[in-house]
Amino acid sequence: MSIEIKMRKNEPIDRALRRMKKKLERESIIKDVRFKRYAEKPSERRRRKEKVMAFTCMLRRRHAE
Repeated sequence: MSIEIKMRKNEPIDRALRRMKKKLERESIIKDVRFKRYAEKPSERRRRKEKVMAFTCMLRRRHAE
């Protein structure tokens, strides 16, 4: 998994870094790395997913009214 950003002529480094970060975010590489940083037991994974589902359901109910 390799990301390549080519510097444009007279482009500031800040802008190139910003483009790289956006590309990483779009390809969800950062999120995958953060999740795989630590080993997670299947029960913890299930609990985390249930918590996210409960939160999204609560938001949907709140905005449906």
